[in-house]
Amino acid sequence: MTGAESLVHTLVNGGVDVCFANPGTSEMHFMVAADKVSGMRTILGLFEGVCTGAADGYARMAGKPAATLTHLGPGFGNGLANVHNARRAYSPMINIVGDHATYHLQHDAPLTTDVESMAETVSDWVRASCDAESLPKDAADAVRAAMTPPGRVATLILPADCSWNESTGPAPVPEIPKPLPVASGTVDAIAKILQKGEPTVILLASPFLMEDALYHAGRISRATGARILGKRANRRTQRGAGRVPFERVPYPVAPAMKMLEGNAHMILVGAKPPVSFFAWRNMPNWLTPENCQIHTLATPQEDGCSALKALADTLGAPAEPAVLNALNRPGLPTGNLTAEKTWITLAALMPEHAVIVDEGVSSSRDADGWLMGAPPHDWLNNTGGAIGMGMPVATGAAVACPDRKVFSMQADGSAMYTLQSLWTQAHENLDVVTVIYANRSYRILLGELERVGLENVSPTAKEQFELTPPDLDWVKLANGMGVSAQRAESAEDFNRYLKAAISSPGPHLIEVVL
Repeated sequence: MTGAESLVHTLVNGGVDVCFANPGTSEMHFMVAADKVSGMRTILGLFEGVCTGAADGYARMAGKPAATLTHLGPGFGNGLANVHNARRAYSPMINIVGDHATYHLQHDAPLTTDVESMAETVSDWVRASCDAESLPKDAADAVRAAMTPPGRVATLILPADCSWNESTGPAPVPEIPKPLPVASGTVDAIAKILQKGEPTVILLASPFLMEDALYHAGRISRATGARILGKRANRRTQRGAGRVPFERVPYPVAPAMKMLEGNAHMILVGAKPPVSFFAWRNMPNWLTPENCQIHTLATPQEDGCSALKALADTLGAPAEPAVLNALNRPGLPTGNLTAEKTWITLAALMPEHAVIVDEGVSSSRDADGWLMGAPPHDWLNNTGGAIGMGMPVATGAAVACPDRKVFSMQADGSAMYTLQSLWTQAHENLDVVTVIYANRSYRILLGELERVGLENVSPTAKEQFELTPPDLDWVKLANGMGVSAQRAESAEDFNRYLKAAISSPGPHLIEVVL
């Protein structure tokens, strides 16, 4: 058995059965092994950022890692931004990075890079295999590292000779660690704080914005009056009808501070104290009110859901939250097409348990309220701020959940980073509806010009944030990669095209002209 075969066997035995791949010469033996070993599905991405983003989306929905396969340092470097996003999402991920044969590195061939140093910037665990016999254990350790709560990025560097040389059989995967329990003393201390009746917010973040955790947070809110808030961007939230409502901390500093003002206590569940996305002159970057005390119920590594339940029980909270979102589909909008109207149409037409991948940026900032009464659904955000995650994450989510409709709500500027995702969606016939907000600009950056306080900005400088001329033609771009597409210029157009895309399986794209 070759090292590559023992590696793939070990991954499959550990539950890793999907690999998003963009292979080169050094990875040929891995690809042959993946074909020979039963249980491993390989999916081609035409750019490494598609592979790493898809692995992120897969992990968010499947709750387990996919593998990525990239070609040496430059190939892994192409995927680095979405590995960063995955790490910020606590998504379990295993990156297999092919490298030169161990004895070839000394010659400093053109593709030689320090892969290990590069990987350490975005990974929680990094190892370079030294020989074929070590490879099965290295793979098992990578699975364990990736599955360590709340989810981690593991990167295994695979020299070519470790793939083709003879190895031992697959290694057993070590026992996967469970989330750490929250001490009962912590629960009791937080209960005493809440019993004071002082203004309090409970700030939740990944992985505790799922239905069960939100339910117990709702019980606590009913018993104490504490306000439930969510971090702005999370790997996965469960929203819509039948679920506990919550507000997300806004992106701009002023409304975020207004939301938090007047609170005496902030209780963190999987979250850090909120800070501004950037430093802006003459604006605070620490958003917690000056006299607000910060307490931690659970870290991301701990069992926050059980801690919330224990806290609710300790408080003698009612068995049910006071409020659950009611199903309240809006009527279909008409007239001029706006971003708001696309979200209203989505709320009116989307099927139950859809998955929404949100990289609409300025076009989705107020979408929370528009989908409050929509059917139950999952929402995936850009957790790390590196753009180009939306379409790849939607691709991976569709692989993980082939029975659920995936909606990729996507700004046009960031879509250009990873538009090759459309080809993979067509190649795999994935059930993804991509909505492109074609405002022909990096609209959020035009707003940042004002926020950073620059005056007398020249037209030449402003042109760097405009995507015209020429106009991007998303219908032609999509068609060129095998995805059917339409251009919507009115609300009636969009209503018609979205309804047709929902009723027809496979990938579709709707360009929304704003």
